[in-house]
Amino acid sequence: MRIARVLFNGSPVWATIVGEDVYRLNDVYGAQERRERLGRLSDLRLLAPAEPKKVICIGLNYALHAAESGKTIPTEPLMFFKPPTALINPGDDITWPIGTNRIDSEAELAVVIRRKAKLIQPDTWREYVLGYTCGNDVSARDWQDADGQWTRAKGFDTSLPLGPWLQTDVDPDNLRIRGYLNGKVRQDSTTADLGHKTGKLVAFVSRFFTLEPGDILMTGTPANPGPMEDGTEYTVEVEGIGRLTNRMRRPQSYFS
Repeated sequence: MRIARVLFNGSPVWATIVGEDVYRLNDVYGAQERRERLGRLSDLRLLAPAEPKKVICIGLNYALHAAESGKTIPTEPLMFFKPPTALINPGDDITWPIGTNRIDSEAELAVVIRRKAKLIQPDTWREYVLGYTCGNDVSARDWQDADGQWTRAKGFDTSLPLGPWLQTDVDPDNLRIRGYLNGKVRQDSTTADLGHKTGKLVAFVSRFFTLEPGDILMTGTPANPGPMEDGTEYTVEVEGIGRLTNRMRRPQSYFS
């Protein structure tokens, strides 16, 4: 099933996509009953397919990316947070924040949580997942190196493009993932190369943080993330899910 959030009559609506038709979805975290037709997909605006209270991200989870950073995959998953205010929709602009000199885009598989999860068993993790989508862990590299922790570097406003929709019936540990910088392949890998697999991540995170419906888990990026400039377009593509495209913009003035 493809699950989306769309703008309908000025309000966000959860929906399911069947072919090119979009239908209202009742109780997305529950029975997921299909209701009335809302229109054609091409006529509706897609919104980020999550309403998180928190976003938990995993760093250094692909061996080649860890190696290019001069590190190895940690024995236990390396976690950090993005605030919900980082989230933006497919097609929205990424805004270059004040004071940084380098911004990278990072293609990632994202997991959206379906129901409350705490101290779950590793073999039951799928029961807690609503679906999978494309994410972009936009990062200010100079801040990441200078700060010693990643709050500012990875949590600034607009640093989490997400979409285009959720896919429920894919194997998250065997998907090709690519990042395109202005249409040219920059990142190319597979989630089979994840150091810590998706199920382990969901169970591991639930040891420390109560996962709630709509929360997002970002699983890490492969090697060669793309540096951005004003006007740069970055597309994240995950096999079996779709493509997410956003453009970087430097404001002419940060203050009104």
